[in-house]
Amino acid sequence: MQVPTHVWILTVAAILALLAFDYLFHVRKAHSPKLKESATWSAIYVGLALLFGLGAFVLGGTQLGTEYFAGYVTEKALSVDNLFVFLIIMTSFRVPRADQQKVLLFGITVSMLARTGLIFLGGALITSFAWVFYIFGLILLITAGNLLKPGSDDDDEGGAVVRLAKRFLPASEHYDGDKLFTRRDGKRVLTPMLLVMVAIGGSDVLFALDSIPAIFGLTQNVYVVFTATAFSLMGLRQLFFLIDELLDRLVYLSYGLAVILGFIGVKLILHAIHENNLPFINGGEPVSVVEISTGLSLGVILGVLLVTVVVSVLSPKGKAKTMISGAKRHATDYLDLDYETDLSERARIFTKMIDEEAYLRSLPEKYRRLIRNETDFMDLLRRAHARHDEALERDAPS
Repeated sequence: MQVPTHVWILTVAAILALLAFDYLFHVRKAHSPKLKESATWSAIYVGLALLFGLGAFVLGGTQLGTEYFAGYVTEKALSVDNLFVFLIIMTSFRVPRADQQKVLLFGITVSMLARTGLIFLGGALITSFAWVFYIFGLILLITAGNLLKPGSDDDDEGGAVVRLAKRFLPASEHYDGDKLFTRRDGKRVLTPMLLVMVAIGGSDVLFALDSIPAIFGLTQNVYVVFTATAFSLMGLRQLFFLIDELLDRLVYLSYGLAVILGFIGVKLILHAIHENNLPFINGGEPVSVVEISTGLSLGVILGVLLVTVVVSVLSPKGKAKTMISGAKRHATDYLDLDYETDLSERARIFTKMIDEEAYLRSLPEKYRRLIRNETDFMDLLRRAHARHDEALERDAPS
């Protein structure tokens, strides 16, 4: 399906307008988004994506609509996995919570630019060289295998990005609001804010190398690839604040994504065989093989994600890991007076930590073993309690 130039122009203009709206009205003034704000805007962006999909069904037909939704769901699932690395990076850099929105929006903008370039490059390659499907398929199968490897998690990838950023871009130790540069001893130096933006943007570019082949495995329509990718990224900032405390609960997400990427990889290779023109395979002639329909792909993707999320949420191990990481994160946040200055938000953080502690005390021994460096963990909690007691004594009436 050829998309008219004016449709492309209107679509790009609408996406740029949404980004500009975020920059001008959401992150211009630093603040910690509340649950209601994050939930409302997440729902709005998902609603826009669904409305666009319905429009694709009505104006482009069942095939186009199905391809869009398959691509959107896959890219959204991969984006949620990306949030793990965003959380690791911002925790490592101790980004003040009020400034995290601006960092995330910058990362999303970089990601959109990088993925747009790769989309048009991938579209041009697919149009000219059918054998590119073999390469895309192999990339996805290798990625799926890496997700299933023992000890393979986002901590490794996030940690590598952080180490590289800190090594090649030395910066001051302290933030200066949301400024990218500050003065130290009379000299102009980088702030950690610029450093974390580079780290987030760099990780986004790496993610694009996996996600773009995945969506091209579902549709070769460049317009559908572009819009599904763009809508999956829009609202990712709000989604982060909506589910950041639930991310650790999705203990089986990497397995579900491995199945999805492996499935799409096989689909791509089957399509490459069907369109084959490599001389060393069947004499350069296409091979008659069964191809996987987009409708079946959408069903498999939704089914795998549903099973993955339900099993993760119901898993006692998942809940235990959530409480352990939550208690550690909330204690660290409470102790860092630069991280959150809003008194009501600090009280909420401490209350969350108390609830998580109570749950951890009720855990069977096999789940308590999930706590890494338990001595350091308990010392962290004790220091948070001591800081809270000091605050109560200081604020108590004389």
